[in-house]
Amino acid sequence: MIGQALIDSVRETVGIAGDPSAIRVVCAMSGGVDSTVTAALLKHAGFDVVGITLQLYDHGEAVRRKGACCAGQDIHDARRAAAALDIPHYVLDFESRFKEAVIDEFVTSYLAGETPIPCVTCNRTVKFADLLERSRALDAAALATGHYVESRARPGGSGRRDMFTPADLARDQSYFLFATTQTQLDYLRFPLGALGKAETRAIAASLGLGVADKPDSQDICFVPEGRYADLILKLRPEGAEPGEIVDMAGQVLGPHDGIIHYTIGQRRGLGIAGGEPLYVVRIEAASRRVIVGPRAALKQTDIRVSGLNWLGDLPLGEEPQPVHARIRSARPPVPAEIRLADGAPVVTISGGEYGVSPGQACVLYAGEGAGQRVLGGGFIARA
Repeated sequence: MIGQALIDSVRETVGIAGDPSAIRVVCAMSGGVDSTVTAALLKHAGFDVVGITLQLYDHGEAVRRKGACCAGQDIHDARRAAAALDIPHYVLDFESRFKEAVIDEFVTSYLAGETPIPCVTCNRTVKFADLLERSRALDAAALATGHYVESRARPGGSGRRDMFTPADLARDQSYFLFATTQTQLDYLRFPLGALGKAETRAIAASLGLGVADKPDSQDICFVPEGRYADLILKLRPEGAEPGEIVDMAGQVLGPHDGIIHYTIGQRRGLGIAGGEPLYVVRIEAASRRVIVGPRAALKQTDIRVSGLNWLGDLPLGEEPQPVHARIRSARPPVPAEIRLADGAPVVTISGGEYGVSPGQACVLYAGEGAGQRVLGGGFIARA
């Protein structure tokens, strides 16, 4: 299944001149089929591969759960895959770092009335910062992951690299990687960017890897069965303090039992009756108020972003630059512009978008479709 053309493609993706056997590449192995095949491709391409798996939360809890990355079974699967590939494998205990950088920030963001995306925080801190530094300490020339994005060397021999959307748009993970800095991007490699998921599984099956038919992870790894409220209440019980549901004119429509049970754009489960469909349009954490209104109230044209990671060629200024913007992972990018207003980045979507949620990402692209350059992005700030 791994023919010469695929081996050549992997070597081109790594893009480091010299004998592959003299080039060490660390592969982040989560125990799933994607990262396992990534390690296998690198091994078959002749590189000196080292597998690293991160232990990110309590093993005892993890062993009892399925369907989430980094669980105890996944660590076992990664170790078994590394043995089958005959590559060294290490498990690093990042529990305290993960709790501080990802879990605590997730809880704080939710209590502030935001809709956080912890996978972005994990990639930005634990995986592409801490793990990257460990890889350098192992004298690795690059760190490879099983994400479905492409990385290409920038023309001109500068050593810089750019990120692009993958061939398989159904698996596109660029939304969760927008915070990857230029320095990190220059060191990272994504060998699966030119493959489809079906091809990846077929490669795993052809090599007899036990994870070939392993289901993809679905949940956020530290949130059992997607029950965010249970985790938040365990760590911050004040999240269940009651408050009021009010309409946009300030009229009280009913009570609620904690803002953690609501997100922007939510329609079901509000527990109130109305003549027209009502949606959560704003959450005021300080007063514990959930503001509801018609769907039209969710539409937003100008989106302010914080923590912008800009990877474009031209510096930002007051003059708008054309981009394509994506405000949800499940939505395609749409035509937009980005500019600085009073020194802060603002993305303007001419047709507007519904359900723009503070805490979510606004990711920027050169266009729409496969092979489009990722221009960075930021976190959606309050309007």
